[in-house]
Amino acid sequence: MFTLRPIQVSDNIRIATIIRQCLLEFNAAKPGTMYFDPTLETTFEYFQKESCAYFVAETNGIIVGGGGYYPTQGLPDGIVELVRLYLAPEARGNGIGKFIILHCEEEARSAGYEQMYLETTRELNIAVPLYEKLGYRYTEQALGNSGHFGCEIRMLKNL
Repeated sequence: MFTLRPIQVSDNIRIATIIRQCLLEFNAAKPGTMYFDPTLETTFEYFQKESCAYFVAETNGIIVGGGGYYPTQGLPDGIVELVRLYLAPEARGNGIGKFIILHCEEEARSAGYEQMYLETTRELNIAVPLYEKLGYRYTEQALGNSGHFGCEIRMLKNL
């Protein structure tokens, strides 16, 4: 069993560690990904603005992952980005990722967004079948300016 809650400042290091470990595990610790993002260690602070949120998943009081939505600079009106969705190995395959995505979609819809966009890399393609199953469709061009030029898979979904 797991719980989902808004991120707290004390969660920053654990979330950064999970993200870095995932990217290393899948050989995706490359320039243009979250591994080198200058805001990685300050996720709580990064999400302290309107119309965005980040949630952490806990199992037995231990953070096992998280994900959020963010109005990335340059995105067209009505579109928000699904961001920083990473799970520790022990949290994969049991519905936590799907739950986080659906929760982010619902929260984003409530905040007035009409579409959700995401970027990932071919090394992290383990998640792509879930995105497809949840209705995300491929888009050729990048939307917005995430700075994650290492992410060549881009997907979009109507909320």
